[in-house]
Amino acid sequence: MNNTYTRSGRKTSLISDENPLVMLIAINLIFFVILNFIEIAYLLGNTELYQYKQDVWQHVVPAGQFGEFIREPWTIITHLFAHEKVWPLIGNMLFLWGFGFLLQDLSGPRHLAPLYLYGGIVGLMVWLMSLNLIPRFIPQAASYTLAGAGAPVMAIAAAATMLSPSYRIFPMIGGGIPLWIITLVYVLIDLAGLAGSAFPYHLAHLSGAGIGVLYVYALRKGTDAGRWMHRLYTGFFGLFSSDKKKPSKKENYYYDTKGIKPIHKTQHVTQQRIDALLDKINQHGMEALTEEEKSFLKRISDQA
Repeated sequence: MNNTYTRSGRKTSLISDENPLVMLIAINLIFFVILNFIEIAYLLGNTELYQYKQDVWQHVVPAGQFGEFIREPWTIITHLFAHEKVWPLIGNMLFLWGFGFLLQDLSGPRHLAPLYLYGGIVGLMVWLMSLNLIPRFIPQAASYTLAGAGAPVMAIAAAATMLSPSYRIFPMIGGGIPLWIITLVYVLIDLAGLAGSAFPYHLAHLSGAGIGVLYVYALRKGTDAGRWMHRLYTGFFGLFSSDKKKPSKKENYYYDTKGIKPIHKTQHVTQQRIDALLDKINQHGMEALTEEEKSFLKRISDQA
Protein backbone atom coordinates (compact mmCIF):
# COMPACT_ATOMS: atom_id res chain seq x y z
CA MET A 1 0.00 0.00 0.00
CA ASN A 2 1.56 3.22 -1.18
CA ASN A 3 0.01 6.34 0.24
CA THR A 4 1.15 9.86 -0.59
CA TYR A 5 0.57 12.63 1.90
CA THR A 6 1.22 16.31 1.40
CA ARG A 7 2.91 17.77 4.44
CA SER A 8 2.09 21.24 5.63
CA GLY A 9 4.90 23.73 6.19
CA ARG A 10 6.07 23.99 9.77
CA LYS A 11 8.81 26.14 11.19
CA THR A 12 11.15 24.57 13.68
CA SER A 13 13.81 26.20 15.78
CA LEU A 14 17.38 24.93 15.99
CA ILE A 15 17.03 24.00 19.66
CA SER A 16 13.94 21.83 19.41
CA ASP A 17 12.88 18.25 19.97
CA GLU A 18 11.27 18.47 16.52
CA ASN A 19 14.57 19.12 14.74
CA PRO A 20 17.11 16.48 15.84
CA LEU A 21 18.68 16.26 12.37
CA VAL A 22 19.85 19.88 12.44
CA MET A 23 20.95 19.45 16.05
CA LEU A 24 23.10 16.40 15.25
CA ILE A 25 24.76 18.13 12.30
CA ALA A 26 25.31 21.28 14.37
CA ILE A 27 26.96 19.31 17.21
CA ASN A 28 29.30 17.59 14.74
CA LEU A 29 30.31 20.89 13.15
CA ILE A 30 30.77 22.71 16.46
CA PHE A 31 32.83 19.85 17.86
CA PHE A 32 35.04 19.86 14.75
CA VAL A 33 35.60 23.63 14.93
CA ILE A 34 36.49 23.51 18.64
CA LEU A 35 39.00 20.69 18.20
CA ASN A 36 40.59 22.39 15.21
CA PHE A 37 40.94 25.69 17.06
CA ILE A 38 42.71 23.85 19.85
CA GLU A 39 44.97 22.12 17.32
CA ILE A 40 45.79 25.46 15.67
CA ALA A 41 46.59 26.95 19.07
CA TYR A 42 49.09 24.12 19.67
CA LEU A 43 50.72 24.70 16.29
CA LEU A 44 50.93 28.47 16.80
CA GLY A 45 52.55 27.82 20.16
CA ASN A 46 55.30 25.96 18.33
CA THR A 47 54.14 22.66 19.85
CA GLU A 48 54.45 19.41 17.98
CA LEU A 49 51.25 17.88 16.62
CA TYR A 50 51.74 14.68 18.60
CA GLN A 51 51.46 16.75 21.78
CA TYR A 52 47.98 17.90 20.77
CA LYS A 53 46.98 14.30 20.09
CA GLN A 54 48.33 13.20 23.45
CA ASP A 55 46.80 16.07 25.44
CA VAL A 56 43.43 16.43 23.68
CA TRP A 57 42.57 14.00 20.88
CA GLN A 58 43.31 10.82 22.82
CA HIS A 59 40.87 11.93 25.54
CA VAL A 60 38.06 12.48 23.03
CA VAL A 61 38.23 9.21 21.08
CA PRO A 62 38.36 5.65 22.50
CA ALA A 63 41.57 3.64 22.45
CA GLY A 64 41.71 0.17 20.94
CA GLN A 65 42.54 -1.62 24.19
CA PHE A 66 39.82 -2.43 26.72
CA GLY A 67 41.92 -1.21 29.65
CA GLU A 68 42.50 2.23 28.15
CA PHE A 69 38.88 2.52 27.02
CA ILE A 70 37.43 1.73 30.45
CA ARG A 71 39.47 4.54 32.03
CA GLU A 72 37.79 7.10 29.76
CA PRO A 73 34.16 5.96 29.36
CA TRP A 74 32.92 9.36 28.16
CA THR A 75 34.53 8.62 24.80
CA ILE A 76 31.54 6.34 24.12
CA ILE A 77 29.64 9.55 23.30
CA THR A 78 32.33 12.06 22.32
CA HIS A 79 33.79 9.92 19.53
CA LEU A 80 30.43 9.98 17.73
CA PHE A 81 30.92 13.70 17.00
CA ALA A 82 34.72 13.83 16.60
CA HIS A 83 36.22 14.14 13.09
CA GLU A 84 39.92 14.67 12.62
CA LYS A 85 39.84 15.71 8.95
CA VAL A 86 37.42 17.90 7.03
CA TRP A 87 36.63 15.52 4.15
CA PRO A 88 35.38 12.65 6.34
CA LEU A 89 33.26 15.23 8.18
CA ILE A 90 31.75 16.57 4.95
CA GLY A 91 31.04 13.07 3.65
CA ASN A 92 29.38 11.91 6.86
CA MET A 93 27.30 15.08 7.19
CA LEU A 94 26.05 14.85 3.60
CA PHE A 95 24.96 11.25 4.10
CA LEU A 96 23.50 12.12 7.51
CA TRP A 97 21.48 14.95 6.00
CA GLY A 98 20.23 12.85 3.07
CA PHE A 99 19.28 9.68 4.93
CA GLY A 100 18.24 11.57 8.08
CA PHE A 101 15.88 13.78 6.09
CA LEU A 102 14.26 10.69 4.54
CA LEU A 103 13.98 8.99 7.93
CA GLN A 104 12.26 12.00 9.46
CA ASP A 105 9.95 12.28 6.47
CA LEU A 106 8.98 8.61 6.71
CA SER A 107 8.65 8.15 10.47
CA GLY A 108 8.86 11.55 12.16
CA PRO A 109 11.81 12.98 14.10
CA ARG A 110 11.67 10.82 17.22
CA HIS A 111 13.76 7.89 15.91
CA LEU A 112 16.73 9.82 14.53
CA ALA A 113 18.70 10.50 17.73
CA PRO A 114 18.19 6.98 19.17
CA LEU A 115 19.39 5.39 15.92
CA TYR A 116 22.42 7.69 15.83
CA LEU A 117 23.45 6.74 19.37
CA TYR A 118 22.58 3.04 19.17
CA GLY A 119 24.42 2.66 15.86
CA GLY A 120 27.50 4.44 17.16
CA ILE A 121 27.66 2.61 20.49
CA VAL A 122 27.18 -0.85 18.98
CA GLY A 123 29.71 0.00 16.26
CA LEU A 124 32.19 0.94 18.99
CA MET A 125 31.65 -2.34 20.87
CA VAL A 126 32.15 -4.39 17.69
CA TRP A 127 35.27 -2.37 16.84
CA LEU A 128 36.74 -3.04 20.27
CA MET A 129 35.98 -6.75 20.11
CA SER A 130 37.51 -7.13 16.65
CA LEU A 131 40.72 -5.44 17.81
CA ASN A 132 41.03 -7.51 20.97
CA LEU A 133 39.79 -10.91 19.76
CA ILE A 134 41.12 -11.24 16.20
CA PRO A 135 44.79 -12.33 16.41
CA ARG A 136 45.88 -10.19 13.46
CA PHE A 137 44.92 -6.94 15.21
CA ILE A 138 45.75 -7.69 18.85
CA PRO A 139 49.42 -6.55 18.64
CA GLN A 140 48.44 -3.18 17.10
CA ALA A 141 45.27 -2.58 19.15
CA ALA A 142 46.90 0.14 21.25
CA SER A 143 47.61 2.24 18.15
CA TYR A 144 43.97 2.28 16.95
CA THR A 145 41.44 5.00 17.74
CA LEU A 146 37.83 5.34 16.57
CA ALA A 147 36.26 8.63 15.55
CA GLY A 148 33.46 9.90 13.37
CA ALA A 149 29.82 9.32 12.54
CA GLY A 150 30.33 6.40 10.16
CA ALA A 151 28.43 3.78 12.18
CA PRO A 152 25.60 6.14 13.25
CA VAL A 153 25.02 7.31 9.67
CA MET A 154 24.99 3.70 8.46
CA ALA A 155 22.34 2.87 11.08
CA ILE A 156 20.15 5.76 9.89
CA ALA A 157 20.64 4.78 6.23
CA ALA A 158 19.63 1.16 6.90
CA ALA A 159 16.59 2.22 8.96
CA ALA A 160 15.34 4.63 6.29
CA THR A 161 15.75 1.94 3.63
CA MET A 162 13.92 -0.65 5.74
CA LEU A 163 10.99 1.74 6.14
CA SER A 164 10.60 2.41 2.41
CA PRO A 165 13.02 0.53 0.13
CA SER A 166 11.19 1.60 -3.04
CA TYR A 167 11.30 5.32 -2.19
CA ARG A 168 12.69 7.03 -5.29
CA ILE A 169 15.20 9.86 -5.35
CA PHE A 170 16.64 11.86 -8.27
CA PRO A 171 13.33 11.63 -10.23
CA MET A 172 14.94 13.29 -13.26
CA ILE A 173 16.95 10.09 -13.86
CA GLY A 174 14.57 7.60 -15.46
CA GLY A 175 11.79 8.29 -12.98
CA GLY A 176 14.05 8.06 -9.95
CA ILE A 177 16.48 5.65 -8.32
CA PRO A 178 15.06 3.35 -5.60
CA LEU A 179 16.47 4.06 -2.16
CA TRP A 180 17.59 0.45 -1.68
CA ILE A 181 20.02 0.77 -4.60
CA ILE A 182 21.64 3.89 -3.12
CA THR A 183 21.97 2.18 0.25
CA LEU A 184 23.33 -1.01 -1.33
CA VAL A 185 26.09 0.96 -3.08
CA TYR A 186 26.84 2.76 0.18
CA VAL A 187 27.16 -0.57 2.03
CA LEU A 188 29.23 -2.21 -0.74
CA ILE A 189 31.78 0.60 -0.51
CA ASP A 190 32.23 -0.28 3.15
CA LEU A 191 32.39 -4.00 2.40
CA ALA A 192 35.30 -3.35 0.05
CA GLY A 193 37.35 -2.17 3.03
CA LEU A 194 36.97 -5.38 5.00
CA ALA A 195 39.98 -6.96 3.26
CA GLY A 196 42.49 -4.37 4.50
CA SER A 197 43.95 -3.12 7.74
CA ALA A 198 40.87 -0.93 8.23
CA PHE A 199 38.75 -4.06 8.79
CA PRO A 200 37.71 -3.08 12.37
CA TYR A 201 36.42 0.30 11.18
CA HIS A 202 34.35 -1.07 8.32
CA LEU A 203 33.04 -3.85 10.56
CA ALA A 204 31.88 -1.15 13.00
CA HIS A 205 30.05 0.65 10.17
CA LEU A 206 28.32 -2.54 9.04
CA SER A 207 27.32 -3.24 12.64
CA GLY A 208 25.65 0.17 12.65
CA ALA A 209 23.67 -0.88 9.56
CA GLY A 210 22.60 -4.04 11.39
CA ILE A 211 21.30 -1.94 14.27
CA GLY A 212 19.24 0.15 11.85
CA VAL A 213 17.62 -3.01 10.45
CA LEU A 214 16.93 -4.46 13.91
CA TYR A 215 15.51 -1.15 15.18
CA VAL A 216 12.91 -0.96 12.40
CA TYR A 217 12.12 -4.67 12.73
CA ALA A 218 11.43 -4.20 16.45
CA LEU A 219 9.37 -1.09 15.70
CA ARG A 220 7.15 -3.07 13.36
CA LYS A 221 6.68 -5.65 16.11
CA GLY A 222 5.48 -2.93 18.47
CA THR A 223 8.72 -2.27 20.41
CA ASP A 224 10.00 1.30 20.32
CA ALA A 225 13.60 0.99 21.50
CA GLY A 226 14.07 4.75 21.37
CA ARG A 227 11.04 5.78 23.44
CA TRP A 228 12.98 6.46 26.64
CA MET A 229 15.66 8.37 24.77
CA HIS A 230 13.09 10.47 22.94
CA ARG A 231 11.41 11.41 26.22
CA LEU A 232 14.76 12.39 27.73
CA TYR A 233 15.71 14.33 24.60
CA THR A 234 12.34 16.10 24.46
CA GLY A 235 12.47 16.99 28.14
CA PHE A 236 15.99 18.39 27.92
CA PHE A 237 15.44 20.59 24.86
CA GLY A 238 12.02 21.57 26.17
CA LEU A 239 13.89 23.54 28.84
CA PHE A 240 15.21 25.84 26.09
CA SER A 241 12.01 26.10 24.07
CA SER A 242 10.43 29.54 23.95
CA ASP A 243 7.08 28.40 22.57
CA LYS A 244 5.77 26.47 25.56
CA LYS A 245 1.98 26.48 25.69
CA LYS A 246 0.45 27.85 28.83
CA PRO A 247 -2.59 25.96 30.08
CA SER A 248 -5.76 27.87 29.30
CA LYS A 249 -8.45 28.42 31.88
CA LYS A 250 -11.70 26.73 30.89
CA GLU A 251 -15.06 28.19 31.79
CA ASN A 252 -18.32 26.27 31.73
CA TYR A 253 -21.56 27.91 30.57
CA TYR A 254 -25.03 26.45 31.05
CA TYR A 255 -28.11 27.26 29.02
CA ASP A 256 -31.79 26.36 29.44
CA THR A 257 -32.65 24.44 26.24
CA LYS A 258 -36.30 23.98 27.33
CA GLY A 259 -36.27 20.32 26.38
CA ILE A 260 -34.90 20.87 22.86
CA LYS A 261 -32.33 18.25 21.93
CA PRO A 262 -28.94 19.61 20.93
CA ILE A 263 -27.99 19.51 17.27
CA HIS A 264 -25.81 16.49 16.39
CA LYS A 265 -22.85 17.79 14.42
CA THR A 266 -21.43 15.42 11.81
CA GLN A 267 -17.66 15.59 11.43
CA HIS A 268 -16.62 17.01 8.07
CA VAL A 269 -13.41 16.44 6.16
CA THR A 270 -11.51 19.68 6.58
CA GLN A 271 -8.03 20.78 5.59
CA GLN A 272 -7.48 21.69 9.24
CA ARG A 273 -7.93 18.07 10.32
CA ILE A 274 -5.59 16.81 7.60
CA ASP A 275 -2.94 19.33 8.69
CA ALA A 276 -3.39 18.33 12.33
CA LEU A 277 -2.89 14.63 11.53
CA LEU A 278 0.16 15.32 9.38
CA ASP A 279 1.65 17.39 12.20
CA LYS A 280 0.99 14.47 14.55
CA ILE A 281 2.86 12.11 12.17
CA ASN A 282 5.72 14.61 11.91
CA GLN A 283 6.09 14.79 15.68
CA HIS A 284 5.39 11.23 16.80
CA GLY A 285 5.46 8.96 13.73
CA MET A 286 2.77 6.87 12.04
CA GLU A 287 2.44 4.55 15.04
CA ALA A 288 0.91 7.41 17.06
CA LEU A 289 -2.21 7.47 14.86
CA THR A 290 -5.37 5.62 15.83
CA GLU A 291 -6.93 3.12 13.44
CA GLU A 292 -9.67 5.64 12.62
CA GLU A 293 -7.09 8.31 11.79
CA LYS A 294 -5.12 5.91 9.58
CA SER A 295 -8.24 4.88 7.65
CA PHE A 296 -9.21 8.55 7.32
CA LEU A 297 -5.83 9.42 5.75
CA LYS A 298 -6.07 6.38 3.48
CA ARG A 299 -9.47 7.56 2.20
CA ILE A 300 -8.11 11.04 1.52
CA SER A 301 -5.07 9.55 -0.25
CA ASP A 302 -7.28 7.33 -2.45
CA GLN A 303 -9.43 10.31 -3.41
CA ALA A 304 -6.40 12.43 -4.37
